[in-house]
Amino acid sequence: MTKHYRSISFVIIIFILSAAGCAGIKEKPYSVKKTTLVRISLSEYPEFADDIFYDGLEYSICKSISYLKLMPSDKKFIFGKDSFTANHLIESLQSFLNFIQEKPSKQDLNRFIRSDFLVYRSIGSDRYGKVLFTGYYEPILEGSLKQTREYKFPVYAKPDDLTVIDLSLFSAKFSGEKITGKFSGNKFVPYYEREEIEDKSFLQNNVRPIVWVKDRVALFFLHIQGSGKICLDNGKTINIHYHTSNGRPYRSIGNYLIKKNKIPRSEMSMQKIQAYLQDNPEELDEVLNYNPSYVFFKTEESSPLGCLNFVLTPGRSIALDRKIFPQAALAFIEVEKPLIDGSGKIHVWKKCNRFVLNQDTGGAICGPGRADIFFGNGIYAKTAAGHMQHPGRLYFFILKPEKVVE
Repeated sequence: MTKHYRSISFVIIIFILSAAGCAGIKEKPYSVKKTTLVRISLSEYPEFADDIFYDGLEYSICKSISYLKLMPSDKKFIFGKDSFTANHLIESLQSFLNFIQEKPSKQDLNRFIRSDFLVYRSIGSDRYGKVLFTGYYEPILEGSLKQTREYKFPVYAKPDDLTVIDLSLFSAKFSGEKITGKFSGNKFVPYYEREEIEDKSFLQNNVRPIVWVKDRVALFFLHIQGSGKICLDNGKTINIHYHTSNGRPYRSIGNYLIKKNKIPRSEMSMQKIQAYLQDNPEELDEVLNYNPSYVFFKTEESSPLGCLNFVLTPGRSIALDRKIFPQAALAFIEVEKPLIDGSGKIHVWKKCNRFVLNQDTGGAICGPGRADIFFGNGIYAKTAAGHMQHPGRLYFFILKPEKVVE
């Protein structure tokens, strides 16, 4: 801890929060409402089924159980107007896991849930349960440990001068709030925006590139996804994971291109954005710098880790607003998924009813009306995640109190 940290007073923190220039670096939590999840009656229960026949579900549930066992057994998790302990969540997951290991029929599954579980539905964006589902995946980029003419775009580690301040340490009324910036003399100021960081001269000697990649647009989308694999020119592969960000607000370049009438809303996808930027390289700086947020990475031995710090399960792990939904809990989604043909193109959208686990979060995933499905890596994952933008419904369920074994 530097002398700058020790000299920050509560008065300075208040000034930081009130300064107009710092609006972009304050991470304000979503206003939590106890009605985010609404307990529904038996007559409102959806028809439970699983479109991928429980594949990967056992592994994902076990990961959630492992996480919850690290919590105090009496830690509270909020389900709408109700709350349950970590131990109760563990019992719920274990009970469900034991049941699905026999690959039950749809009829037996629904009888079991109706008999043993309470079900809660997200109020969604319109308070009637509409949730916008998007997707994310693990991109694969080409890179090198050395900068060359071919590999010239850096993937940066966390800068030495970037500082995150937890405001809850100064007052309980700032619970969950943080600000990100750097010290300039004895002042704490916002960290550099994307445009300044990519200028390189602003960072000086405060940051090191982990690796260099070929494609600037692919690197931008690596920032959006939060993790990926870099296939090096020496034949090795490294896993790159999100470490922190510059604290600037995330702004969607997809929305920017829609507003500028560059891409119709009905055609918007990650693939459309990539094609547009490839065809219009003179607009690259303008479009990418519209998003001032910038991500810094670290290397890991494993594939993508969620916010609970364990490996995500493709098709089973979802990202939600961690401030309003119970982490690690079992959920059920009703939405559509794409099916692709031999050429990797989508040929039809099909109903997708599936059990998932709340195991991740994201900067753009805010409120009860947003959910992000992790699709893994590969051609299908990239295609599905790039086009996924569909309304659906989100449910959570938990073992009835009388079913919990003391």
